[in-house]
Amino acid sequence: MKILVTDKIADEAIELLKKEGMDVTFKEMEHDELLENIRRYDALIVRSRTKVTSDIIENAENLKVIGRAGIGVDNIDIETASKHGIKVVNAPTGATISVAELAIAHMLSLSRHLTIADSTMKQGRWEKKKLKGVELHGKTLGLVGCGNIGRKTAELAKAFNMKIIGYDPFLSKEDLEKYGIEKIDELKDLMSKADYISLHLPHTRETHHLINAEMLENMKPTAYIINCARGGIIDEDALYDVLKDKKIAGAALDVFEKEPPVDNPLFSLENLVATPHLGASTIEGQIRAGTVCAEQVIKTLKGETPDYWVNRKLMEK
Repeated sequence: MKILVTDKIADEAIELLKKEGMDVTFKEMEHDELLENIRRYDALIVRSRTKVTSDIIENAENLKVIGRAGIGVDNIDIETASKHGIKVVNAPTGATISVAELAIAHMLSLSRHLTIADSTMKQGRWEKKKLKGVELHGKTLGLVGCGNIGRKTAELAKAFNMKIIGYDPFLSKEDLEKYGIEKIDELKDLMSKADYISLHLPHTRETHHLINAEMLENMKPTAYIINCARGGIIDEDALYDVLKDKKIAGAALDVFEKEPPVDNPLFSLENLVATPHLGASTIEGQIRAGTVCAEQVIKTLKGETPDYWVNRKLMEK
């Protein structure tokens, strides 16, 4: 079986594929080159850089499975893959710890003005009096999305004695209580109650600009919002307005509607902390994401049912 890997994944994942006798090619291809070459391969493994569009899938004469070494599959045309009988698999557990830790890191950074303190110190300025922060201890963390990453974030936040509330229409009150999360039925209520709001949900048609001007206006003026999930969930224009007018205390974004962002007005604001989509970018997270994805691809090519089969419902209709 021939496998094409078009985004860098952990060496451990490549070795796992080769141990199973797979013929593995790693090459970062742009759209046209991938379109021309995809017909030669039985499997394709990507991360977030490669966009697996409908024309690429339709040109994939032998493709049986597309593996995403990570959780988000918004860069893959799921419907077209399903129509062509191509399984899409991912690694939803690979980056759980890495993303949750980054969310907590952003909370701490915002609370203690770490990026401003670092920048001013390196400019030779001693701004101690201007940089009084706040503690996480005793504050309320609102989770929008309470899947694997949201629950891990809650677990870590409990070390700071934070109260955890969560909005997730797909999970029951009893489901969330198992993880010490109080279920909030209405998103606007969570937005008004939380001191920190952390997003942990996919970007879909339903969640596009879920955090809009109305939702942001519901936040406390002392509250912070953190997005380590996907760009497009927050309306960036609306976020700019509330940050500029200091209607909320601050925001931290690891993801953006357009990546990499160009001339984004948010970057002119001192109360925004930005990172370049680092959520899954840890050594440990990349090894887990790569190897879990490789395992799913191997299972599929062997005719077995993968554990993390994204488009199962679409293909079993």
